[in-house]
Amino acid sequence: MAMMGRGSCGLQYPERFYAAASFVGFHSSTSPTKSNFSNSTALLLYTLYKQATIGPCNTPEPSTWKIVEHSKWASWKQLGNMSSTEAMRLFVKILEEEDPSWYSRASNSVIEPAIDVQMNHSSKVEPVIKNENSYPETKTVSTENGSQVGTQDKDVVEEGFGSVGVYDQWIAPPVSGQRPKGRYEHGAAFVQDKLYIYGGNRNGSYLNDLHVLDLRSSTWSKVEAKAGAESPVTLISCAGHSLIPWGNKLLAVAGHTKDPSESIRVKAFDLQTSTWSDLKIYGKAPVSRGGQSVNLVGSSLVVFGGQDAKRTLLNDLHILDLETMTWDEIDAIGVPPSPRSDHTAAVHVDRYLLIFGGGSHATCYNDLHVLDMQTMKWSRPTQQGEVPTPRAGHAGVTVGENWFIVGGGDNKSGVSDTIVLNMSTLAWSVVTSAQGHIPVASEGSSLVVSSFNGVDVLISFGGYNGSYNNEVYVLKPSRKSTVQSKTIENSIPDSVSAVQNAAEIEEFGASHEGKIREMVVNNAGAKKNSKGDLISVMKAEIEELESTLSKEKLQTLQLKQERAEAESRNSDLYKELQSVRGQLAAEQSRCFKFEVAVAELGQKLQSIGTLQRELELLRRQKSASEHAALNVKLRQSSGGGVWGWLAGTPGQKEDHD
Repeated sequence: MAMMGRGSCGLQYPERFYAAASFVGFHSSTSPTKSNFSNSTALLLYTLYKQATIGPCNTPEPSTWKIVEHSKWASWKQLGNMSSTEAMRLFVKILEEEDPSWYSRASNSVIEPAIDVQMNHSSKVEPVIKNENSYPETKTVSTENGSQVGTQDKDVVEEGFGSVGVYDQWIAPPVSGQRPKGRYEHGAAFVQDKLYIYGGNRNGSYLNDLHVLDLRSSTWSKVEAKAGAESPVTLISCAGHSLIPWGNKLLAVAGHTKDPSESIRVKAFDLQTSTWSDLKIYGKAPVSRGGQSVNLVGSSLVVFGGQDAKRTLLNDLHILDLETMTWDEIDAIGVPPSPRSDHTAAVHVDRYLLIFGGGSHATCYNDLHVLDMQTMKWSRPTQQGEVPTPRAGHAGVTVGENWFIVGGGDNKSGVSDTIVLNMSTLAWSVVTSAQGHIPVASEGSSLVVSSFNGVDVLISFGGYNGSYNNEVYVLKPSRKSTVQSKTIENSIPDSVSAVQNAAEIEEFGASHEGKIREMVVNNAGAKKNSKGDLISVMKAEIEELESTLSKEKLQTLQLKQERAEAESRNSDLYKELQSVRGQLAAEQSRCFKFEVAVAELGQKLQSIGTLQRELELLRRQKSASEHAALNVKLRQSSGGGVWGWLAGTPGQKEDHD
């Protein structure tokens, strides 16, 4: 026999506050909209939620030109040191004034807690009728060896995987159909209650199959994909790629292949026609790679790091604009993360890109880097809480401001704990630790988040931990893991908004301050500000803004004039520079002519020297010749002298006779 006890009463605080926050939309993907609340009410709910869950506002004041951010900051700041409990009660009070029937409608998914205990290690499942459909609802808390394992209540996913009632525990739900082969380093995406798995690595071979798990029916099936007619693509087996949902398409970005291309390829799978096609992209595409991170921010893909086909680790940053289909390499300032692959990345409030962990050829990391995508500046903030151990090959997914990370390894062993980072406070905490050798503690697994009726469930698939896994595990985060702690000085500014429409914020301008003051004073028992006072405050603030705007315009005009004068001076200087360059060129030409003339004169001087030497030689030869001739003449003239008289000269005798 199962021994059961049940205690039931109206929800007390803080549970009632969390139920109200969930109803409004703070615990799901929705937010208060104009159809449900006025602008001022939505802003009040937002600021009270921040005060209740974080505490007094300690974030730096944003620029006054960022109207939405400054309005939220100023509203939150107005609450001062209001206690968390008081903020919770005011939040619920305002909601009840705006929507008195909220609790009865919210009780379909959030009701008073039930404590049922069974001693036979089983839980009783009773059907709940909702919208004329019957779904299983777990009402019990299973115990093992006399200790409580997990609390189950009606706040569960009510279809498909919704039978999961235990918080913060990985559970393998039953699935049917044709399961994919075990694999890791595959791509995964969640679209319209379906989990898509593409490619991956198994036994060193790359895969190119596409499978889908229908979460409502818990059934696997293989997608028989076709080549598109307009831009057909040959499906190439790959691993280490990223699978990104985009409209009615899945984008397969990068990845390792047997015959790698020079640059990253982006393939698109049309979910309606089941066809693959190659996207025609412009600009300089990044080098091909695998193990990178790819995040969708607005209508752009942000690609960081990875490892190329030559096993070179990368830390470059590229953005693909999906509207213009153009690549752009970003040269961010600051110190970037060291080159790495198999890291995880997340985007917070569409502004901050967070990089955690990853590995090189020799080591794994547990560092956290943040890129401000408005200023394109890297920073390495201080991590709070118990910093996780180094890891690579882990998987991550965001739920609101919480970044859940599972699996991975450090080249020695797999990581068994599931951790969460509050991206507003940068504080780490452990959600759960896997017991035994289960696939969740694997490298190269995938992690996505699904949501049914405002309840989020994490879904993990595949991975390698000594064997290739193809099992599906799910975890339902508890509210404890989504409660924010007090903001720290070095935290990332939190701008998760309950008021999403900037145009609507601009319409009522700065009236939020008067509204907040009115709410606080009313809570203390003072009288409300009159409507005329509010209008006067609004007019005064509008006049102040207009005055500031005029000053800014005047300053801008002065800067433009100074710029024009500077450009004029630069033009004159440029002309003078050109004139000097012309003169210098003329002087260089004259110098060259002089050098040529000097060379010619040198050659002539050398010729004159040669002629002088030849002339001297001729003179010597002439002198020698004249000397020889003189000698001959002298010998001839001396032939009849004394010796001729002694010997007699016949010729002379004949002449004498």
